[in-house]
Amino acid sequence: MSAELKVDICVIGAGSGGLTVAAGASQLGASVALVERHLMGGDCLNFGCVPSKALLAAAKSAHNICNAGRFGLAAGPLTVDPAAVRQHVRDVIAAIAPQDSVERFRALGVNVLQGSASFVGPDKIDVGGQLVTARRFVVATGSSPMVPPIAGLDDVPYLTNETLFDCDQAMAHLVVIGGGPIGVEMAQAHRRLGSQVTVIEMIRLLPNDDGEMAKVVHDRLAGEGVRILTGVKVESLARKEGGVAARLDNGGVVEGSHLLIAAGRKANVAGLNLEAAGIDYSAKGIAVDRRLRTSNKKIFAIGDVAGGLQFTHVAGHHAGIVIRNALFRLPAKAKQTAIPWVTYTDPELAHVGLHEDQARAQAGEIRILRFPFAENDRAQAERDTTGLIKIVTAKNGRVLGVSMVGPHAGELIQPWVMAVAQSLKIGAMAGVIWPYPTFGEVGHRAAGSYFIPKLFTDRTRAMVKFLSKFG
Repeated sequence: MSAELKVDICVIGAGSGGLTVAAGASQLGASVALVERHLMGGDCLNFGCVPSKALLAAAKSAHNICNAGRFGLAAGPLTVDPAAVRQHVRDVIAAIAPQDSVERFRALGVNVLQGSASFVGPDKIDVGGQLVTARRFVVATGSSPMVPPIAGLDDVPYLTNETLFDCDQAMAHLVVIGGGPIGVEMAQAHRRLGSQVTVIEMIRLLPNDDGEMAKVVHDRLAGEGVRILTGVKVESLARKEGGVAARLDNGGVVEGSHLLIAAGRKANVAGLNLEAAGIDYSAKGIAVDRRLRTSNKKIFAIGDVAGGLQFTHVAGHHAGIVIRNALFRLPAKAKQTAIPWVTYTDPELAHVGLHEDQARAQAGEIRILRFPFAENDRAQAERDTTGLIKIVTAKNGRVLGVSMVGPHAGELIQPWVMAVAQSLKIGAMAGVIWPYPTFGEVGHRAAGSYFIPKLFTDRTRAMVKFLSKFG
């Protein structure tokens, strides 16, 4: 056994949040140990955000080639090389990987330990025989695909987001179980790259999003040829020649060449021996307070494993909160509102703040403002007019929440994140000068519509007529 390593902060997990804590703490002068049992960069770099968006980019290019006729252009028949597409995905990962590498973090002065961590006490872990003692620990182990207990699943080959991007062969018919963000993104990507696709979802597509917005995505996928089965559940799975067969609770059977399980995520807590450190946890993740402290106040948990919203940008926010608490002893608290999320289908769906039903429950009287992309000049110029923005305001005009589905929604939501976070009133957004012609004008036009009922009235017309008498 090696000599015991003693540091100021020990981070368990080298995903987005863990890397941010390790790099920040080391550059601020703290001694840091970073433990990773698998791949540096975690799920986001290797199996999640990066490869999925790279595949979506390839799929969008294929879609644009097939639909160039709307601009008066003609292209030849589309040819898809599945192995080359997957190599494109790997090349994108490889381009980003050096920023998350062992070499970079060791150059920053971080003690990087490759292995599985297990707590052996309230302030000590074991990593393959190497003991590490720290003043503060940060558990940033992330999450992994949840595999539902479906009869026969153990007897059939299936993919998750952790194995999907290693599949180089063509997929004749991809069956997707789960209609959340991962399921719908991968369904559209593979359909555009030439596969038949069926999505099976027990509720509706994107059940955590505004129903009006989700329907736009549903209709686009259906229009592109994705078969969508909602309100049904998979009862059992079985092998068939050349693939798999899924039997549904309505008596139907769906057969496909490949099966993707996209039925949610589970917190990675197994093997950490959290009991030895006095850390409370459940199947949903590690219990934390607003400062992200666990029941052992010297140990923090961040990102997916902390049981909240599972987004890379949330993990990054958590990392900053932990650094302020652990290094500067500041009682910083994690934000629980004004957290945006985006589903990167085409059109994209983005949201921040309260949904319509949540706003009614909390604020009582509200106003809903809408504006369609079909009435936006830039959208018309680019022949990309599907979607709308939907703004929810309180009675006094304060922006409570915004949902939008349309081109570049993930980028267009950003000023509205500030509006919700800073409790701005709709007049602040309506009064800003927005450049023309941009997609962002949909928000400006929607904001301006708030004042139309008060502006174009008989009283206002009478005032204008009265003032005109003075020259």
